Amino acid sequence: MKKLFALLLTLAMVLSLAACGGEKKEEKPADTSTPATETPAATGKVYYLNFKPEADQAWQDLAKTYTAQTGVEVKVVTAASGEYNTTLTAEMGKSEAPTLFQCGNAQALLDWGDYCMDLTGTKVLGEMTTSDFNLVEDGATKAIGYCYEAFGIIVNKALLKTAGYELSDITNFETLKAVAEDIHARSGELGFDAFSSSGLDGSSSWRFSGHLANMPLYYEFRDDGVTEQPAEITGAYLDNFRNIWDLYIDNASASKSSLTTATGDMSSGEFKEGKAVFYQNGTWEYAGLIEAGLKAEDLAMIPIYCGVDGEEDAGLCCGTENCWAVNAKASEEDIQATLDFMYWVVTSDEGTKMMAEQFGPIPFKNAKPSENVFFNDANAYMADGKYTVTWAFNHTPNVDSWRATVVSALAAYSADQSDANWDAVKTAFVDGWAYEYGVQNG
Repeated sequence: MKKLFALLLTLAMVLSLAACGGEKKEEKPADTSTPATETPAATGKVYYLNFKPEADQAWQDLAKTYTAQTGVEVKVVTAASGEYNTTLTAEMGKSEAPTLFQCGNAQALLDWGDYCMDLTGTKVLGEMTTSDFNLVEDGATKAIGYCYEAFGIIVNKALLKTAGYELSDITNFETLKAVAEDIHARSGELGFDAFSSSGLDGSSSWRFSGHLANMPLYYEFRDDGVTEQPAEITGAYLDNFRNIWDLYIDNASASKSSLTTATGDMSSGEFKEGKAVFYQNGTWEYAGLIEAGLKAEDLAMIPIYCGVDGEEDAGLCCGTENCWAVNAKASEEDIQATLDFMYWVVTSDEGTKMMAEQFGPIPFKNAKPSENVFFNDANAYMADGKYTVTWAFNHTPNVDSWRATVVSALAAYSADQSDANWDAVKTAFVDGWAYEYGVQNG
């Protein structure tokens, strides 16, 4: 009997253990699930059609880094120089089209707007410090400007100090005019003048028929809410254009009658050689100025002041055609993967470092400082809440012909600064715009 009882007890224990084992087997999936701290397997992929050949290797390296960190596939294809639109058209027709591409201006938006996802509410848009470079259509943010260039008045701070002034003394046209006229009046004593020559030779005239002309265009378009190329302009701020042009040519060592043949190199050379305090140009000039021996700490860029009310709150003239768009026709998984990649690029150390090295300033909160002090000046104005003077000249119709007419009239006026000659500048500016719009649009 004892043996039989022991046998029955042993059998009961075995059955009990077997039952417990069955219960554990049912709970196994919960025990072996992926810990919350691990990155889940990627379900989407990224295909970036890059716009800039010079940045190809940097993008390829960054893509590899992101894939190594996240497991998300990132493919980067770079279009040949001058072939982006052709390449984009070909790639968009494929089954695996770009998920991230370039849509840089109003014309590109007309061509590719249906492919541009509305980025409103996305994390990457929330990281931007300004929306001034974005392309918006009917309230939808279709493309975001991820880098930009800037132009303004470059200043040699060392010469300015020698003349008895600091940057803080210049806050608007009135103060710029006072400083420039004083320096010009004492140029013989100081050994330098206020402005470098405002050459109207073809190598230099674009600085004024394009960049300086942006000032009256920007303020007119701002007042009138213009967001696309208008058929006509009014020239409402051309008196302000005259203000700054007169200041340039009245307070420089260059003869006004010589401006038609004065080149860009002459103007740049005068500034590099310490013969002028002020020089209108852009961020792209920085490397050449440093190579010429100027010190970074002696350089700055200030806004182009022209006497508009409230211009104390103006920043630099900034713009870009480097804008990202996300393919709205991609799968939901690929769209999310692309948005995640964009966010990482503009927030991570790896991404922001590459962007600073390759593109200079980027309008995002985590942007790294650039070695180019002009870029840092542009960012500083934005950070201080100054309004950006955007590139209204991008709307110019039949641009080369319109500018040539303006330059011709400006040259005649410079030689004889009469009201009648300025009226001819206004005619070239306003009537010339309407004429070239008609030529361009048939």
